[in-house]
Amino acid sequence: MSALHYEVHGPSNAAATVLLSSGLGGSAGFWLPQLDALTDAGYRVIAYDQRGTGRSPAALPEAYAIADMARDVIEILDATNTSQCHFAGHALGGLVGLQLALDAPSRIASLALVNAWSKPNPHSARCFDARLALLGACGPRPYVEAQPIFLYPAAWAAENAQRVADEVDHAFAHFPGEANMRARIAALRAFDVDARLADIAAPALIAAARDDTLVPWTCSQRLADGLRDVTLDFMPHGGHAHSVTEAEAFNRSLLDFLSRVSAPAVPA
Repeated sequence: MSALHYEVHGPSNAAATVLLSSGLGGSAGFWLPQLDALTDAGYRVIAYDQRGTGRSPAALPEAYAIADMARDVIEILDATNTSQCHFAGHALGGLVGLQLALDAPSRIASLALVNAWSKPNPHSARCFDARLALLGACGPRPYVEAQPIFLYPAAWAAENAQRVADEVDHAFAHFPGEANMRARIAALRAFDVDARLADIAAPALIAAARDDTLVPWTCSQRLADGLRDVTLDFMPHGGHAHSVTEAEAFNRSLLDFLSRVSAPAVPA
């Protein structure tokens, strides 16, 4: 099995570690807007490129599953001598966190689930059908050109046109290949832990933007309804990648949540 690329930031003697898991793109770089905020607050932070993406090249099998991605996180935790982490995941990354909380609950101190979901929904399925059709008919360049439509609000994308163009160029230059992309999309489409949410004891921050065009915010509401210990952070705007477009507000919410779940228990 090929090695996974991961980065460790912040103080090595920190009391708590935050592991960041990105969405379909798989890149550690997605979390750049959060890194300084987390390390400045004293957290040790691990970010990684998911298997079959970026600096973690691998040919993924057709039957690749979210459970396989969760095992990759355990591999990284073991390699970095991290017994337990606060896990933050965006979209597909959130699914990895949910799976890990079910499969290895002792490794998860808390979950931050950003525009994630517990089971498939017809709207997101339609979006992925369209994206896969574009990939098959036209190839990677049109596929990545369409990506910002699903990630960002239209006004933000227009105001940040050069940044978006640079991201598209980077995504095309580092495209993981059609087979890997199809395997990753198939894995997220097959994910369904809806009936097991109550088995997850870890406290969870459920963060969503109501104008997400890819994943309905109601999927986050369903997570909140099913999990046992929930903090809600619903923003009116920001799109699917609102941790990027509304980074300052998102970071405040994340740090507030982490400070509460990291605090030592007060004796009765």
